Amino acid sequence: MVLAVSGAACAAEGPIKIGYLAALTGDYAQYGITEVNMAKMVVSETNAAGGVLGRPIELVVYDTKTRNEDAVNAVRRMIESDGVCVIVGANTSGINIATAPIVNKGRVPQISTIGTNPLVTVDNKGKVRPYSFRICFTDPYQGALAADLAYNDLKKTKAAILYNVGSDYAHGLREFFTKDFQKLGGTVVADEGFRETDVDYRAQLTTIKNSGSDVLFLPGMGKDMALAIKQAQELGLDVTVIGGDGYGEFMNEIAGDAMKGTYWINHTYLGDPVMAPIFARYKETYHDECKEFVNGTMAYDAMWWVLDAIKRAGAAEGPAIAKALEETKGLKLNHATLTIDPEDHNPLNKAGIILKVGDDLNTEFYKKIEPK
Repeated sequence: MVLAVSGAACAAEGPIKIGYLAALTGDYAQYGITEVNMAKMVVSETNAAGGVLGRPIELVVYDTKTRNEDAVNAVRRMIESDGVCVIVGANTSGINIATAPIVNKGRVPQISTIGTNPLVTVDNKGKVRPYSFRICFTDPYQGALAADLAYNDLKKTKAAILYNVGSDYAHGLREFFTKDFQKLGGTVVADEGFRETDVDYRAQLTTIKNSGSDVLFLPGMGKDMALAIKQAQELGLDVTVIGGDGYGEFMNEIAGDAMKGTYWINHTYLGDPVMAPIFARYKETYHDECKEFVNGTMAYDAMWWVLDAIKRAGAAEGPAIAKALEETKGLKLNHATLTIDPEDHNPLNKAGIILKVGDDLNTEFYKKIEPK
């Protein structure tokens, strides 16, 4: 009964409580800290302007510690004890898949910032999860972009893949890249896995080196990709590296010059003029650059999407907010204009951005691809 009542609505008076789920410790902390900082900026700006529905916004933040079990426990506390009416985060697919049954039972919508696996918003039978949403594109789309980049743009025909066998994100992206690359005429000549706790991939990379591959696809997250890129250079592996939206600028600190010339499928780019004043406010507020700019952008816009949904719902209640999120059409955010498909709670027709790491280790805009 506590779950049903507290999960359905925030308290009728007082602040509207929005949960934020992020990795603040562990391997993915760089992403999560940036997201929470951006979310706090939105709350500050909103409260300075009078709040929403005449009430201030309160952000309730929990650390996933980069672990599914901690995320599940955090979401339970948000709903049962804290009384949040909507949750933003986390940025990883596995965590959102793990928390989906909790938010759907509690009738509290959750928005993943960069959880791209299809199962974040639909179950194994393809049925939409009524309280699960995302603001990003999905793995089938970015897998297709990576395959097209490799085969058509870069003229690569023999791909190798190195992936984390315990990651839902990696499995999905690997699957869709493979399917599309082969459909275009390419061949996957090596498909090597590693465990979550591994930090030495030299055995797998040696197999890849001997496979004759001319492109290495890394469907991973941050640190594991940076270590693989560094070790590949040390082994003299001469291939072009392509990865997905698990890219983070902190990877440069790990891999150094080995990052030069790598390509990354992503949702936005650092030089986006619309985001420039927002990044400037971030620097002024936190006395630091918004290093993980993709996470910062997605978190900032996810929060504004939530606030817009609360306004349209006219109430700080989970079911009403979920309905408003599902009915989002033509909402102009900073990085994109958002329309949600009610059949799968995915954004419709979001463009993909391809980034390239330049000789100065800064990411450069390579091209923008609109969905066909």
